[in-house]
This record gives sequence, structure tokens and C-alpha cells, in this order.
Amino acid sequence: MLLVIDVGNTETELGLFPMREDGTAAPELTAQWRISTSQKQTADEHGVLIAQLFAMRGLEMKAVTGIIVASVVPPQESLVRQMCERFFGVKALFIEPGIRTGMPVHYDNPAEVGADRIVNAVAAYEKYKQSCVVVDFGTATTFDAVSAKGEYMGGVIAPGIGISAEALFDRTARLPRVDIKRPPHVIGSNTVHSLQSGLFHGYVGLVDGILERILGEMEAARVIATGGMAQFIAGGSKFAPEIDESLTLMGLRIIWERNLHNRRK
Repeated sequence: MLLVIDVGNTETELGLFPMREDGTAAPELTAQWRISTSQKQTADEHGVLIAQLFAMRGLEMKAVTGIIVASVVPPQESLVRQMCERFFGVKALFIEPGIRTGMPVHYDNPAEVGADRIVNAVAAYEKYKQSCVVVDFGTATTFDAVSAKGEYMGGVIAPGIGISAEALFDRTARLPRVDIKRPPHVIGSNTVHSLQSGLFHGYVGLVDGILERILGEMEAARVIATGGMAQFIAGGSKFAPEIDESLTLMGLRIIWERNLHNRRK
């Protein structure tokens, strides 16, 4: 099996793909998990948690023969490397400069682009074969534009809705913390609904405003949403983006296969 790992600032997503005899991975996920990204866990603690996830699904860790990782949290990378070698006996492939993605990156400094953003772009273009914009709702919300030729054009980085809510609650003494959800009406009749309306509709407005401006600079493009908050926010967007919660994991599988020849060498 191929284990794919996406280490984000708040959550780490893991997926398993069946491995074929030729070393490529089948496109159907066998299992998928989301766990918290903890700066305090050791490599052993990471491994024990993943071992428990495998056991709950009746999966064998020794069946994993390949691992690929995208990380936007540098302090976690050495821990993940150690965990992979210690618990799986596998040297992980990381998305980093020099890896073959199959996608030209038109950024002033390509090394500055987050690994997850490139992975999302690769997956979206491979799936749709047209110009597209990927909106990833995570700790930050990123917008990544891909041309009709399959080139990474660049994008936008905005604070995520969770960060926005925390800033509001931390800086206002009399406003209560509320669940972030869509209220029954835009005009709130109490403080809780007023806060929820501002957070939800305000954030949808941010997303739609940025998308409108991005699409004004591109050819006709498909909009795809992914990330932990995709279902919640994208559902209110006037652009009605297609939601693909496995997009990053699929992109990791694709990049694994594009580097298979080099790994065999």
C-alpha cells in the first residue's frame, strides 16, 4: 500500500492507496483519516497513533511499501521522517524542491510555494485537464490558479475563518465565543446569530470577492474546493465550487507515480 501524508498547520490528513505490482497505486482510497497536528508529539507518539488507526480498520502497517509526504510545518518534517522509518521501515518521499511534479511553476521563487498548494494544483489539472482555481480551506485559505496548459500561475493567501474568529474573540471582551455555523438569517436577532452571520457571510463574501477577481484574470476556469472547511464555506458561494475533500491525497499519489522511475534508480 501507498501511504500519503499531508501535514498542515492545524490538521494532518492521511490516506492509503492499494499498490499494484508495477509500483503504481490504484486511484481508489482504501482508508482516509484526519488527526490534529501537534508540535509536542514525538516520532514514537505519532507512530503509536497511526498504528491505532490502522488497527481500528484491520490494516497491517507492514503492507505499506511506499510513503509520500507534503508538509507546511518544517519542525514536523524530521519527526515524520523518523516515524516512517521506525514504524514502517520505509524512507518517505517529501514534496520539496527538485521533486518531479510535472507542472511548471510560474512563481518568482518556486521554492516559496507551499507543498500542499502544488499538490492540489497537480491533482486538479490531472482530473479536469482545463484551467482551474483550487480553493483550500485550512488554517489559511489559499486560492491557486492553474492555466489551460497545466501551469501553476500563482494565487492568493488569506487568513482562514478559524483564525478570523479567534482574532475577533480574543480582542473583544464582551463578545462570547460561538460555534462557527450558518445562522438562520443574515440579520441576526441576537448576539450569537449576529456573530455567526458576520463570520459566515463575511467569509463567503471574502471568498467570492477573491474568486471574482481571479476569474477576471483567467480564461474560463473550473473552481474546486477542498480542505476541512470546504463543505461549510463553499456551500454558500455563488460560484458553487465542486468539493473534493480527497484532492490533496490524490495529488500526492500522482506525484508519487511521476517520481517512481527516479526512486527505482
